[in-house]
Amino acid sequence: MKNTPKGKYAWTVKVGERGQFVIPKEARDIFGIEPGDTLLVLGDEKKGIAIPPKSRFNGLAASIFGEDEE
Repeated sequence: MKNTPKGKYAWTVKVGERGQFVIPKEARDIFGIEPGDTLLVLGDEKKGIAIPPKSRFNGLAASIFGEDEE
């Protein structure tokens, strides 16, 4: 993508009949997503869906449950 700010990405994916989609390899590599990882899917009816990287999942869980981040 031309003129894309550094560190910002966008991909398109197709949703299959069972509601599944494949996370593009480049995205998996950038965000360190490995087979078997658990992802957090956040949704807002007005803003859409977000899938933050797993590093954010740890911070969110820590803030919810009052634990220190590792």
